[in-house]
Amino acid sequence: MAAWRRAGGAVLRVLVVWAVSTLTMLVLAGVLPDFRLQSADGDTATAIGITAALGAGAFGLLSALVWPLLVRALLLVPALVLGLLVFFLNGSLLWIALSLLPDGRGEADPETAVVVAAAMSAASSAANAFLAVHDDRAYRRRLARLADRRWRRSGRREMPTTPGTVFLQLDGVGHDVLRDAVAGDEPLMPTVAAMCRDTHRLVPWHTDWSSQTGASQLGILHGSNEDVPAFRWYEKETGEVMVSNRPSSAAELQRRAAARSGHPGLLAHDGASRGNLFSGGAAQAALVLSVSARRGRHNRSRAGYFAYFSDPANATRTAVSFAAEVVREIVQSTRARLRGERPRVSRGGLYPFVRAFATVVERDVVVAAVIGDILSGRTAVYADLVAYDEVAHHSGPRGRDTHQVLRRLDRAVAMIAEVARRAPRPYRLVLLSDHGQSPGEPFAARYGLTLEDLVRSACGLPVSRRARRSAGGTEARAAARAALHRPEHGPGAEPHRVTGPGPVVLGSGNLGLVSFPDIPGRAGRERIDERHPALLRTLADHPGIGFLLVHSERHGPVVLGAQGSEHRLATGEVIGRDPLEPYGPRAADAVRRTAGFPHAADIMVNSALDPATGAVHAFEEQIGSHGGLGGEQSRAFLLHPLQLSRPDEDGELVGAERIHHVLRRWLNEAEAAPAPTASLPARATLR
Repeated sequence: MAAWRRAGGAVLRVLVVWAVSTLTMLVLAGVLPDFRLQSADGDTATAIGITAALGAGAFGLLSALVWPLLVRALLLVPALVLGLLVFFLNGSLLWIALSLLPDGRGEADPETAVVVAAAMSAASSAANAFLAVHDDRAYRRRLARLADRRWRRSGRREMPTTPGTVFLQLDGVGHDVLRDAVAGDEPLMPTVAAMCRDTHRLVPWHTDWSSQTGASQLGILHGSNEDVPAFRWYEKETGEVMVSNRPSSAAELQRRAAARSGHPGLLAHDGASRGNLFSGGAAQAALVLSVSARRGRHNRSRAGYFAYFSDPANATRTAVSFAAEVVREIVQSTRARLRGERPRVSRGGLYPFVRAFATVVERDVVVAAVIGDILSGRTAVYADLVAYDEVAHHSGPRGRDTHQVLRRLDRAVAMIAEVARRAPRPYRLVLLSDHGQSPGEPFAARYGLTLEDLVRSACGLPVSRRARRSAGGTEARAAARAALHRPEHGPGAEPHRVTGPGPVVLGSGNLGLVSFPDIPGRAGRERIDERHPALLRTLADHPGIGFLLVHSERHGPVVLGAQGSEHRLATGEVIGRDPLEPYGPRAADAVRRTAGFPHAADIMVNSALDPATGAVHAFEEQIGSHGGLGGEQSRAFLLHPLQLSRPDEDGELVGAERIHHVLRRWLNEAEAAPAPTASLPARATLR
């Protein structure tokens, strides 16, 4: 009887979806002038209805049988191009379905076929999802079928009984931002708030001086971020500029980190890396920059696109959301301009599309990939959701724009948590961030010149007549370029090599780097003073600069501040007021560690900090920034299940490498002691 009931329910769902598709086709035939479902001589309403039903049925069968094969054949196409090509392929399938109707009753122009196919896919997907969500047994059976299918494809003999672990990185969400988002009776992030209240523990951790994804994620995933002084830096021996989110640089940084740590990474054992800069040693990777230029069956960064775009409704839903996000950004930026909000940066050009890629496309693909990993029973998954970080750079860390992003991130967490509850093996869900963000007006907007102009002026070199923009180096922009297969040396890409006379000046958030290519090795303080007597004092005394790090032949690494103040890191001797005092008690250790890096710049420049507001001045065009010291950018979070050992049992958490050891310990605990997953918040509606 139960088998008959299940079969009857399945038939009923098919009929309902078929009916919805038929009604959608009838409505579109009445609205669109270039789409008809009747013969040239006209037909009765009954005949038109039958034609619509036959067309919807043929389109559904073609989508189910032919569509996955088409998408698999197009995996080598750039990811975003594949997303757009989906519509034309879907329209082609509808055109074929209409051509199969008897007596030429179905006809549509190619452009109209694309629109009709997209609408029908969206309608049928919505109907299917509505029925599944409101039928708990059907929902469980669907997940069970997906899990069984993925497990059989994996080739493994049996499902492990030990808990798997999903590490979900909310890029750029600082500890204080998350704490505020889960507070109150109506929190911004209700799912995460329930986790904090019932099943998880929230603890802060402190980043290295270089508080940015490149350094943090490299340390977390590979156990070493040694010699990563900033997001971008100049290497004198090769004359190249390393940029953390450039695929070739990311691959080299990953290679160096693996060599230093002596192991391939956190995810080397049955792991998956999704949406990250680095692979963590995982065999399965999607939207991972360090492997995006490779070819191969297991390491193509776009391999996860097949699972997502194999359903044409996904492409329709994502495209509609993408367009809506572009419009949302244009409206929000226009509103900010009309209100005269300050600080404010330019949000035109391609930025609305970059934001939409981060908040819609990358989110959807990464979440789908993580869900697939859970249903496959994978042991360790690390995924990065970059939406908040991208929006906060241009809208500020706190405000209406970022609140909307936090709400949508919460829904993504709810979806992953719900699937984990019904996975074929128990799962532990760990949320964490790689850094926070600090607000503040950009250096160039506040003082009317860039850091490069200030350096060149102090060196007696010509400067520009007006402040120039500093290109931002967000992960979303780099991921979008990789998804489009844009060359690293193409238009809009950051330069690999620096040409021309004078110092090389780079910005990484509110951390600046000054290098002298014509001085071999690290230029010491004495050598810099000899060649450019006014440079160090001009920089140290500037109101927008908090402190400098230079190397002295007599005293080793020295921090210089305003009015001749110094902090000699080798001995701890302080002359005048300590330049590092506003940055907290951990600042000296963080700066001392970076001073020992072989590729630390000749002059490291950290912007000033307003202790009252936590505001800094980015050397890029950002009003929410990270990369140096000052404010909330250095305070990230770790939210872990209560059954895991306390991460701070050996003292406070400082540095990304420490987080790597904590996460590795948790993976070892899972292997050694099988345990049921902690209860997660009540099931949210999947959407």
